[in-house]
Amino acid sequence: MGGIAGLTVSAIFKFQILLTVILLLICTCAYIRSFEPSLLDRNKTGLLGIFWKCTRIGEQKSPCVAVFHIAMAFSILFMQ
Repeated sequence: MGGIAGLTVSAIFKFQILLTVILLLICTCAYIRSFEPSLLDRNKTGLLGIFWKCTRIGEQKSPCVAVFHIAMAFSILFMQ
Protein backbone atom coordinates (compact mmCIF):
# COMPACT_ATOMS: atom_id res chain seq x y z
CA MET A 1 0.00 0.00 0.00
CA GLY A 2 1.83 2.97 1.32
CA GLY A 3 3.12 6.14 -0.06
CA ILE A 4 2.41 9.73 0.79
CA ALA A 5 -1.28 10.57 1.11
CA GLY A 6 -2.36 7.13 -0.07
CA LEU A 7 -0.37 7.20 -3.32
CA THR A 8 1.20 3.93 -4.37
CA VAL A 9 4.95 3.64 -4.75
CA SER A 10 6.12 3.62 -8.36
CA ALA A 11 8.08 0.61 -9.62
CA ILE A 12 11.09 2.80 -10.41
CA PHE A 13 11.59 3.38 -6.68
CA LYS A 14 11.97 -0.31 -5.96
CA PHE A 15 15.68 -1.12 -5.97
CA GLN A 16 15.39 -4.48 -7.71
CA ILE A 17 13.28 -3.03 -10.52
CA LEU A 18 15.74 -0.15 -10.92
CA LEU A 19 18.63 -2.61 -11.29
CA THR A 20 16.64 -4.58 -13.86
CA VAL A 21 15.98 -1.44 -15.89
CA ILE A 22 19.66 -0.46 -15.81
CA LEU A 23 20.78 -3.93 -16.90
CA LEU A 24 18.27 -3.95 -19.74
CA LEU A 25 19.41 -0.49 -20.82
CA ILE A 26 23.04 -1.62 -20.94
CA CYS A 27 22.20 -4.71 -22.99
CA THR A 28 19.87 -2.86 -25.33
CA CYS A 29 22.47 -0.19 -26.08
CA ALA A 30 25.15 -2.79 -26.76
CA TYR A 31 22.75 -4.71 -29.02
CA ILE A 32 21.81 -1.59 -30.99
CA ARG A 33 25.47 -0.66 -31.45
CA SER A 34 26.20 -4.09 -32.93
CA PHE A 35 23.86 -3.25 -35.83
CA GLU A 36 24.36 0.51 -36.18
CA PRO A 37 27.61 1.69 -34.52
CA SER A 38 27.40 5.27 -35.76
CA LEU A 39 24.02 5.79 -34.10
CA LEU A 40 25.42 5.71 -30.57
CA ASP A 41 29.02 6.73 -31.26
CA ARG A 42 28.18 10.22 -32.48
CA ASN A 43 26.67 11.25 -29.11
CA LYS A 44 29.48 10.81 -26.61
CA THR A 45 28.62 13.85 -24.49
CA GLY A 46 25.47 15.43 -23.17
CA LEU A 47 22.24 13.70 -22.28
CA LEU A 48 22.48 11.17 -25.12
CA GLY A 49 25.99 10.33 -23.93
CA ILE A 50 24.36 8.11 -21.31
CA PHE A 51 23.48 5.63 -24.04
CA TRP A 52 27.07 5.65 -25.34
CA LYS A 53 28.35 4.99 -21.81
CA CYS A 54 25.90 2.12 -21.38
CA THR A 55 27.15 0.70 -24.67
CA ARG A 56 30.75 0.83 -23.50
CA ILE A 57 29.85 -0.88 -20.23
CA GLY A 58 27.95 -3.59 -22.10
CA GLU A 59 30.83 -4.24 -24.47
CA GLN A 60 33.79 -4.05 -22.11
CA LYS A 61 32.23 -5.58 -19.01
CA SER A 62 30.08 -8.21 -20.69
CA PRO A 63 31.10 -11.12 -18.39
CA CYS A 64 30.27 -9.00 -15.36
CA VAL A 65 26.95 -7.90 -16.88
CA ALA A 66 26.13 -11.54 -17.66
CA VAL A 67 26.74 -12.53 -14.03
CA PHE A 68 24.45 -9.73 -12.86
CA HIS A 69 21.76 -10.94 -15.27
CA ILE A 70 21.98 -14.47 -13.93
CA ALA A 71 21.83 -13.22 -10.35
CA MET A 72 18.86 -11.00 -11.14
CA ALA A 73 17.02 -13.85 -12.88
CA PHE A 74 17.67 -16.15 -9.92
CA SER A 75 16.46 -13.47 -7.54
CA ILE A 76 13.26 -12.84 -9.50
CA LEU A 77 12.45 -16.52 -10.05
CA PHE A 78 13.26 -18.03 -6.67
CA MET A 79 13.32 -15.31 -4.02
CA GLN A 80 10.00 -13.60 -4.54
